[in-house]
Amino acid sequence: MKNKKITVILVDDHAVVRAGFRLLLSTEADIDVIAEAEKGEQILQLYADLKPDVIVMDLSMAGIGGLEATRRLVSRYDEAKVIVFSVHHETVFVSRAMTAGAKGYICKQAHPDVLITAIKKVASGEIFIEPNLVNEQSSDLKTIVNDFSPREFDVFLLLAKGLTAHDISEKLCLSYKTAANYGTNIRAKLNVNSSAELAHIALSLNLMSQV
Repeated sequence: MKNKKITVILVDDHAVVRAGFRLLLSTEADIDVIAEAEKGEQILQLYADLKPDVIVMDLSMAGIGGLEATRRLVSRYDEAKVIVFSVHHETVFVSRAMTAGAKGYICKQAHPDVLITAIKKVASGEIFIEPNLVNEQSSDLKTIVNDFSPREFDVFLLLAKGLTAHDISEKLCLSYKTAANYGTNIRAKLNVNSSAELAHIALSLNLMSQV
């Protein structure tokens, strides 16, 4: 039995760009572009109809734009997996995209293989941020992470990997309540809300190799 293909929807307001992405992805036997959209507003209905594995989303589009489209999509469908594919390489755009609920961020100037890698990793449940976009964070974040207890640090790395409190409780032999409390405290200390944001911090501090 053949493995199921990774289904993808491309969202970009330039038809030529979408055509280029589609051509690139057509070379991958396990990736199938099932639809395209030119505006962020269209993705909500497309997602409801097609339930793709991954959405590749531009940021700068007419209408609500990629950030707001991502936010609305993830708030309605928490299983939605969005990779932002943008010309913007600045850290602020990466942070805003991950806060909006994206699971990945890569730059349009990246090598074509990076997009393919990102789609496969995000489809499998991982967080993917193009390595070249990961900049050193402020010393405040380093200080906070350095001050974590050994157990907090373990939980932080597992949360950054995308594990849930239930997963962590089993992996570290903790009660669910204890694991959840660690997660709440860690997010409060770092002033973040999502695993994607924790992954961004772990990447920026060169800690993902430990995950």
